Amino acid sequence: MFSKLRTLIFKIDPEKAHNLAIQSLKFNLVPSVFGENKKDPIFKTKIFDKDIDNPIGMAAGFDKNAEVYNPLFRLGFGFVEVGTITPLKQYGNSKPRVFRLVEDEALINRLGFNNHGADIVLDRIKSSKKLGLLGINVGPNKDSNNRINDYLIGLKTFHQVADYITINISSPNTENLRNFHEENKLLELLKSITKEKNDLKTKVPIVVKISPDIDENQINLISEILLENEINAIIISNTSELSRDLLSDIQRHQKGGLSGKPIEKKSNILINKFYKLLKGKIKIIGVGGVDSGQAAYDKFLSGADFIQLYTGMVFKGPNVASIIKKDLKELLIRDGVKNFTEIIGNKTLS
Repeated sequence: MFSKLRTLIFKIDPEKAHNLAIQSLKFNLVPSVFGENKKDPIFKTKIFDKDIDNPIGMAAGFDKNAEVYNPLFRLGFGFVEVGTITPLKQYGNSKPRVFRLVEDEALINRLGFNNHGADIVLDRIKSSKKLGLLGINVGPNKDSNNRINDYLIGLKTFHQVADYITINISSPNTENLRNFHEENKLLELLKSITKEKNDLKTKVPIVVKISPDIDENQINLISEILLENEINAIIISNTSELSRDLLSDIQRHQKGGLSGKPIEKKSNILINKFYKLLKGKIKIIGVGGVDSGQAAYDKFLSGADFIQLYTGMVFKGPNVASIIKKDLKELLIRDGVKNFTEIIGNKTLS
């Protein structure tokens, strides 16, 4: 069904198509699968001590302004992350800023944290009771002269309504944001967040979303810093800025972050390295190229406790979570697995 519709959708500008998808979900024009596999014990798990029906999440970037998280739960996602949200409303980078690489099943975006701003998003979340576990991804405004303070504003604004808060230090589309991967800057940021949490007397879990474009030294350093600062989870990973020479699509050299199938292997290798270093003390949310039961299976084998997707829905359609669950269940049953957590980290990659 979706393959026929996809041909029409792909004739529309990618950002306009995305906005159309948001509106379709808003007005319940997309069939719901709520309740399907809802109590299946093969997928049952906990995240931050809260029960969820399955480990498949919608990544930040799709529902930037917390407009359709409940329709996404109805599509079968076990958890949803909204954002990235900045303290003040911002337009983002100039258009065009989203590109489909159809031949590579990938996207390149240079959106630049376009969003409605923290106060508007907070009011929206307060007015719509959430149907599942909701993460809120926060970041700094582009022209901020105090980026750490912007993260603290995100924490202060959302700590009472979020099931977890993600600190996004890895978008390639906000200049110098990835500098927070450096030791001193990351330490300063996380210590500031810990202090703010203590001042607010909140126990909201903190998640850090990292870049895939890091070397061995950075992997070791980031692992140590996250463990020292008792961070609850790490998202591996954001989009990639590195070489696109092996891609086929004519738009492969557009500036921005690459997501989808081309970064799947890179993401899995990175997940596996962090899995060995973190030793289960910090949960891993794996992102990058998840669009099938096999892709999900490989993420869990690499060491992910949970997975997220976004680009996969662009290419596979709104029922992608249900398709993944169906195919993943078959693979797990084939291997005699009673719950997916049994396979986490069972494969070494290099």
